[in-house]
Amino acid sequence: MNEIVTEPEPSAEPATLLFVDDEANILSALKRLFRPLGYRIFTAGGGAEGLQIFEQNHIDLVISDMRMPEMNGAQFLEQARARWPDTMRILLTGYADVTSTIDAINKGEIYRYVSKPWDDNDITLVVRHALELKNLEQEKKRLEALTVQQNDELKDLNANLEAKVRERTEEVRQTMGFLEVANKQLKDSYLTTLKVFSNLMELREGAMAGHSRRVADHSRRLALRLGMAVGEVQDVMFAGLLHDIGKIGLSDRLLHKPFSTLTTEERTEVIRHPVTGQAALMALENMKEAGRLIRGHHERFDGLGYPDGLVGMAIPKGARILAVANDYDALQIGTVMSKSLTETEAREYLLEGRGKRYDPKVVDVYLEMLGGAEASSSAGLEVKMPSSALRRGMVLARDLTSPDGLLLLSRDYLIDDAMIEQIRNFEQTEARPLQIYVRAGKG
Repeated sequence: MNEIVTEPEPSAEPATLLFVDDEANILSALKRLFRPLGYRIFTAGGGAEGLQIFEQNHIDLVISDMRMPEMNGAQFLEQARARWPDTMRILLTGYADVTSTIDAINKGEIYRYVSKPWDDNDITLVVRHALELKNLEQEKKRLEALTVQQNDELKDLNANLEAKVRERTEEVRQTMGFLEVANKQLKDSYLTTLKVFSNLMELREGAMAGHSRRVADHSRRLALRLGMAVGEVQDVMFAGLLHDIGKIGLSDRLLHKPFSTLTTEERTEVIRHPVTGQAALMALENMKEAGRLIRGHHERFDGLGYPDGLVGMAIPKGARILAVANDYDALQIGTVMSKSLTETEAREYLLEGRGKRYDPKVVDVYLEMLGGAEASSSAGLEVKMPSSALRRGMVLARDLTSPDGLLLLSRDYLIDDAMIEQIRNFEQTEARPLQIYVRAGKG
């Protein structure tokens, strides 16, 4: 049963056919047969004319007669194959010349040969199948070229992937570095602000000047020795700087009166300051733990302290540290007893209160720390020098304070020319030299 020939899809671009024959009636018959099927059609009366049409037009399929003068079909199709290999080639033969047909098959590489007279349905099917095969081969070549292109792109991607990853990693590292620097600057500014605020609170306390900074520094070092985490050490230091913030509302008379000499009424007023101090920091989210330590720094290990009467390990560890560091400094500046104690007497006082007022382990580690050579917190030695020897690029090893205990510059400050001039002007105004310590090897 013969297959029914259908016209090409209307949306598809019509294929171009070339018929080559020296007999006009054959060309007319082929045109009548294929034109209704929607193809573009060219005709030529011989091989030379057919080659000219090839040169001027894109031809998808050519049907050539075998017997033609000057150039037979085998010769014509051989030239067409050599110059336009993608064109499908069909040989039309009307005589039994096996040798010529074989020659056309070998040299012209024809797709099919059709004998005259042809069957209309058969020849149209041959043409349709030939064009379908051509389209499949073109699609195959397109896909192969696309595959080669994608493989090349993939090779290039793989070759450059490691470099791109390194580049991206470096960008992320630089960004993290910038964030770390910005975060450190923010932390340093925050700590300096707390030191300045603590210093302002002590301006009206006379002998108390510098007390909070010393308590904060000793408490920080002690917390490190006791193995507390970095965040906990920071909370202890903040609490040390602000542990007396609750006294800001007390009268000058109470501030300058030793605790042991207070009357019952006066003592009742003073012992409220830990609770007041915690309340003052309540609105600051990152100061809540420091506020809790401030509330507990006057609790006693034996439970006789205030404001909550906590006992032993129920007292926050940071508060137990503050209690020891605070009393050690306060004993020497005369705010605990009616007289100021020496360093030796202050240490004996801590030993006497071991297990009563203070956590025994905290006392032991603190006294060991006071007796040992404590290295600078920032590594490296420190050198004391006059302002005349300061140079740009030096870094402060300690807080720079005025002779009256006022904080001027925080530890780790990087000195520049403008600051050196301000320091020297300050000394001239006060007519007293400053105690300046810088990191050894800086400058």
